[in-house]
Amino acid sequence: MSNKKKLVMIGNGMAGVRAIEEILNANPDMFDITIFGAEKYPNYNRIMLSPVLAGDTTIDEIILNDEQWYADNGITLHMGTRIKEIQRGYNKVVSEDGTETEYDNLIIATGSNPFIIPVPGHDKEGVMAFRDIDDCDAMLEAAKTYQKAAVIGGGLLGLEAAKGLLHLGMDVTVIHDQATLMNMQLDSIAGEMLRTDLEKQGMKFKVSTLTTEVTGESRVSGLKFKDGSSLDCDLLIMAVGIRPNMALAKDCGLFCQRGIVVNDYMQSVTDPSVYTVGECAEHRGIAYGLVTPLFEQAKTLAHMITGQGLRAYTGSVVSTKLKISGVDVFSAGDFMGTPGADVIELMDKVGGVYKKLVLEDDQIKGVVMFGDTADGPTFFQWMQDGKDISDQRSSLLFSASGLGDSGHSGIDQVSAMADDTIVCGCNGISKKQIVDVIVKEGVTSRKEITQCTKAAGSCGGCAGLVDQLLASTLGTAFVESTHEPICGCTELNHEQIKTQIKNQHLTRVHDVMDALNWESEGCQVCRPAINYYIGMHWPTEAEDDRFSRVVNEKMHANIQKDGTYSVIPRVLGGDTDADYLIRMGEVAKKYNIKTIKITGGQRIGLYGINKENLLSVWNDLGMASGFAYGKALRTVKTCVGSEWCRFGTQDSTSMGIRLEKIFDRTWYPAKTKLAASGCPRNCAEATIKDLGVVGVEGGWEVYIGGNGGVKVRAGDLLCMVETDDEVVDITKAYLQHYRETGKHNERTAPWVERIGLEKIKQLAVNDLENRKALVARMDLYLATLTTDPWQDRLEDEKQSDNPLQFNEYKSIVIPIEEVAA
Repeated sequence: MSNKKKLVMIGNGMAGVRAIEEILNANPDMFDITIFGAEKYPNYNRIMLSPVLAGDTTIDEIILNDEQWYADNGITLHMGTRIKEIQRGYNKVVSEDGTETEYDNLIIATGSNPFIIPVPGHDKEGVMAFRDIDDCDAMLEAAKTYQKAAVIGGGLLGLEAAKGLLHLGMDVTVIHDQATLMNMQLDSIAGEMLRTDLEKQGMKFKVSTLTTEVTGESRVSGLKFKDGSSLDCDLLIMAVGIRPNMALAKDCGLFCQRGIVVNDYMQSVTDPSVYTVGECAEHRGIAYGLVTPLFEQAKTLAHMITGQGLRAYTGSVVSTKLKISGVDVFSAGDFMGTPGADVIELMDKVGGVYKKLVLEDDQIKGVVMFGDTADGPTFFQWMQDGKDISDQRSSLLFSASGLGDSGHSGIDQVSAMADDTIVCGCNGISKKQIVDVIVKEGVTSRKEITQCTKAAGSCGGCAGLVDQLLASTLGTAFVESTHEPICGCTELNHEQIKTQIKNQHLTRVHDVMDALNWESEGCQVCRPAINYYIGMHWPTEAEDDRFSRVVNEKMHANIQKDGTYSVIPRVLGGDTDADYLIRMGEVAKKYNIKTIKITGGQRIGLYGINKENLLSVWNDLGMASGFAYGKALRTVKTCVGSEWCRFGTQDSTSMGIRLEKIFDRTWYPAKTKLAASGCPRNCAEATIKDLGVVGVEGGWEVYIGGNGGVKVRAGDLLCMVETDDEVVDITKAYLQHYRETGKHNERTAPWVERIGLEKIKQLAVNDLENRKALVARMDLYLATLTTDPWQDRLEDEKQSDNPLQFNEYKSIVIPIEEVAA
């Protein structure tokens, strides 16, 4: 029989499990531990529910302690099991399924319940809170069916819920009873700046508004307000606050007021064998709801329950450092100040930065910051220390992290921080914990620190401080992580943008800019790239933004040096007939086209066409666009192959026509050219194309990454295949891999060198499951290509009042076979 004491914990959330971690660190062999959790998940980061809702991360990625962790530490875990009764007289708890478990010590960590405003109709279908994973799942499901969401509560939780629903494509209105958003953390100026920023992202607001009724039959259909106005909605989220979950404690006779009342050692004032931690605890009249004080409570509890002596918890001075929809905010202390208070302010509305210090006797009593919060933890520490800042008043707010003329760099600041200063408020990670992993584990990057400690892994607001700690600790050995932003409009690079488009399910260019905090309306570099990445990730949902395309793609024709345009119809595999040639000649005569040119891609180009004649020329030709103007498939060049050539070993013309029919109208990071040669004499120059196939005895050689332009590059042999079907399969997989991993405006030649031939070969050829997946994604994309741009514009003009003029167009669906050359 074990001599260990029996420890039972009711609740499996962040505060409770942190207490267990602290207990295990202090004395891992002292207790047999049993945990009951009402949810069917192990301990997860509740702070990260909003990114899950928005699609930025997954449930698995927010798990803090997986089931293996419990097993490794000998903890008996009951997930999805509620306790219905605490029998203090028998020192045992009873679960709803009848399980009885004895304890020597009990920890109550039941957290809190969301508060639902008891207005008429609050119990209708479609009214919910945003508190746990089940709530998140319910909101995700609702967003598939319903369009209009309302969120009551303009605090942190309400805004995060609204952000997630907005990214799910819903029309979202936030109702707040105060004039200022996040009025518990921000003053009116910062709150107004936040509102302005969120409105740019598409969020709507009704402030200083009280809800009086939820309307609808069985399901919510709208809201009525005290001022007589109303709002239609079919999903309602209430995020107006929380109430400590103390029902079990009350029922078993523990003294409760606002929460379960505890002493300075986190013991119930009624029964010292029962401990309480987290949002359900009331200490000195305060029930805390932020992570940092709850983790401080967990340390005190562990110290007491493991017999390490008296270490009192005297309460927490709370600061708030958060990232709201990509905007950093920080506040601490009495940031409102009293009338006539000593206040230092910095305001940069254009730059989106606001800082305010409230002083008394040259000591900081309160701070609020918006946009640039790098100095927040330093100000907070000075506030706690009672530091005299009289000699720094003129420079305190004028740096991102260096404190201006005071001579202190950001590195100096983090060096001066106390070891127990909390750097990551979301996960309760101190400066010492971060420095220890840098020194003891040898980590050298923020990513490694996040993997080891979880710091900077939640809202990201502390990322700058983590970088400063790296620089401070490593000194000259520190190499700042660098990446090349896509352009000057953002600090994000191509891969980061693609990742966010996928994770946040962004389907419009403006949605991307709003969600990723673009610093402008975009430029000629980033807008076309974003438009391409959206179409690549979401081919069935993307909204093509014509104004994010370069002029040639907007006009569906190449502009020439004299301002006229060229028209180059599709010629499949360079193979044409007399009717096609006659029609080209008739149109050239009718419009007095100066130049008719056989192009390098085996097509016929008409040059010198005025803009006002483009639609008429397309109409009279009745041919499909050759996409000679776009980052798309240009041509599939062929030789006559085995059909006519005495040296030909394979039918390259048929192969080329087949490929061009399949990949016609496909878009890529950059222009893409294919070729098919019937024998190794390679008359179609297949080995200097983005992909080329060369006929050999018994099959085809497939070459990739060739280029015949300014920087000539011979293609690399990707593989050899026996059949035409295999050529198609490999081509689909290869081109889709390029579509997904290429940077916008990156040709396949540098892409192959960057990715590596062997990796491409493994993913697109050898790994049959991955190849199959790439082919499936390409087929999904190909199925969306049901229209020809020239014919779209012509059809649109037939329905307009000004036919054959350049107006805005809308997409229509016509069979491509009707316009194929």
